Amino acid sequence: MDLSTAVEPEAALAADAAPGLADGRPADLVFRSGPVHTVDAARSRASAVAVRDGRIVAVGHDAEVGDLIGPGTDVVDLRGKLLIPGFQDAHVHPVGGGLELAQCDLSEAVSADAYRELISGYAAAHPQAPWITGGGWSLEAFPGGMPTREFLDALVPDRPVFLVNRDHHGGWANSRALELAGITSRTPDPADGRIERDADGRPSGMLQEGAMQLVGELIPEPTLAEQTAGLLRAQRLLHSYGVTAWQDAMLGRGPGTVDAVPAYLAARSAGQLTARVTGALWWERSRGAEQIPELVAKRAELTGGPLRATSVKIMQDGIAENHTAAMLSPYLTACGCTSDNSGISFIDPEELRTYVTLLDAEGFQVHFHALGDRAVREALDAVEAARRANGRRDTRPHLAHLQVVHPDDVPRFRRLGATANIQALWAAHEPQMDELTIPFLGHQRASWQYPFGDLLRSGATLAAGSDWPVSSPDPLAALHVAVNRRLPEDPPSAPVFLPEQRIDLGAALAAYTAGSAYLNHLDDTGSVQPGKLADLVVLDRDPFDGPPEEIAGTRVLQTFVGGRRVYASDDA
Repeated sequence: MDLSTAVEPEAALAADAAPGLADGRPADLVFRSGPVHTVDAARSRASAVAVRDGRIVAVGHDAEVGDLIGPGTDVVDLRGKLLIPGFQDAHVHPVGGGLELAQCDLSEAVSADAYRELISGYAAAHPQAPWITGGGWSLEAFPGGMPTREFLDALVPDRPVFLVNRDHHGGWANSRALELAGITSRTPDPADGRIERDADGRPSGMLQEGAMQLVGELIPEPTLAEQTAGLLRAQRLLHSYGVTAWQDAMLGRGPGTVDAVPAYLAARSAGQLTARVTGALWWERSRGAEQIPELVAKRAELTGGPLRATSVKIMQDGIAENHTAAMLSPYLTACGCTSDNSGISFIDPEELRTYVTLLDAEGFQVHFHALGDRAVREALDAVEAARRANGRRDTRPHLAHLQVVHPDDVPRFRRLGATANIQALWAAHEPQMDELTIPFLGHQRASWQYPFGDLLRSGATLAAGSDWPVSSPDPLAALHVAVNRRLPEDPPSAPVFLPEQRIDLGAALAAYTAGSAYLNHLDDTGSVQPGKLADLVVLDRDPFDGPPEEIAGTRVLQTFVGGRRVYASDDA
């Protein structure tokens, strides 16, 4: 039933208007001729929205909102295009991603031949660069996911080269970089990483996890101007995908990364930070509880305006492809036999419970990297310990990635109030999954991967993020995979990856808007409701009206933060 004809317009408007609307002032911005998908269970659809002073003042139908249009009102005629809340990326690395776009960017290629051309071309175009850095290469381009130093030596023999892979858990070095770092056959593996070696025991050029830092610490730091330019480049890109807020998953210097803090402070000081940003302060896993007072001081120093540093990032394990994700039972070998490796828990589980309890008592949210089923259990155990010691505080802990979740742990998310932070683009058949993961997990454990459907049915809160530059920052591509469990480029005949774990478009969109807003403590965002901040996105179509296989074809036309247009496509 059309509410604009079912009740008097004044009554409908009063029921869906923000306090203060009756002062008679016209709106600054009005969207009309919807549809509007509100992500509000009480009123999921509307056709018009009015905005004043950066906040939504009315949601309803055209007849209800029309009286708020004045001579100075900016009117957006949707003409059937869908208006939704702004996307919020719950796990992303904008400064690193923005910097990589200006370096040797391999993210758009997927073959060794293409990498050979891109690396040699970049080196030739930058003859004065003392290092060749960048990344984004895919593991499946090389046998066993292991490129060699000789490959790079043939392209750049005279300068050090260090290129992180697509997932940023491994780095590829040439001989010159290994030489500068003093890495030889006698160099031991660090406790939190691994130096890959050839048949003769010599470093092959591939450094996993914490071993990346052996070379990474030698790379010249980008200037503040370069870092800030990277952040602003990333912000433009994210706004173009409809992202209005995000959680930066690493403020601090982790393995192979640049500390993003100076860039954020510079952008905020210059008034250039247009997104709403929650920062996760990096937990140094080589240290213990003595760093907590420093984190408290950093929170006070960094929080202000659009930036809040209220979360702490704890990386509990690695990734499945290089067998550093922490598993409850050992990985299989290439022959299907049981190996002696169950992955790495970067922090002792007992110590983890202590640290998380202390952080929770200080009011910090804890943002876990937990990919393997053992890491997921260890993180949930730590949340449970904090709840037991401190009571149920509004800290909203969350676990990101969740590649393998033991079925016994699925209901614990709801029970403990831990948000499931999903990266939906990874939940599909592709070479990295089919060749480098499933054979080494075994059938049963492979069937526990990315259990979005089980988590949703159990009552868990879902949030969503991209982990860009690990994978595309496009939320619509992620929604496509969450619904279809196929990549956007897959043909209809492609196999569906664990079809029972598909979720519907409404649930996936809620995760990327209201769910991430909850995770970020941005409670006045995430849905289109009176009184909330006008963080809004106009899509070129209503994906709910088309087949699920076409969701990824949807494009963002306009993005608004606080009622201010921060992106408009050429077709807007």
